[in-house]
Amino acid sequence: MPRLMLSDEFWSKLEKILLQETIYNKRNLRMTVEGMLYRMRVGCPWRDLPKAFGSWNSIYKRFNAWSLSSKWGRIFKALIIDPDCEWEFIDGSYVKAHQHSAGAVGKKPQAIGKSRAGNTTKIHLAVDNYGLPVEFEITGGEVNDCSAAPGFDCQAT
Repeated sequence: MPRLMLSDEFWSKLEKILLQETIYNKRNLRMTVEGMLYRMRVGCPWRDLPKAFGSWNSIYKRFNAWSLSSKWGRIFKALIIDPDCEWEFIDGSYVKAHQHSAGAVGKKPQAIGKSRAGNTTKIHLAVDNYGLPVEFEITGGEVNDCSAAPGFDCQAT
């Protein structure tokens, strides 16, 4: 059994938020979420998820569906409780995109831009006084932190 990330206390809180987002409460919901978090923490391919989490393909499909419907963003916002916004710190991190990532036909922009390193995506993250995330934005790699910062509003969360 892989090491789990969520304590029983935190899971009971997260489960309520998931149900508010109209996520169906199947009997394996916790292991599905744990599988998603495990994959994000470890960075393994979806196919390499340990069997204890369930079918990797089911977890992958649910993760994609929740992402496309913006449920993960709303869950993230719901988890932010009482941020200390006396100070707000913002930083960005580049993520190199695969050489074949740009140019595909699609309806939504993919947040891939040209930078000194080639095709990149940039993750802009704002944190409160305690270093806890309060807002994030994903842009093309050419967007600097000053351009993304006006969109962050710690008080609105």
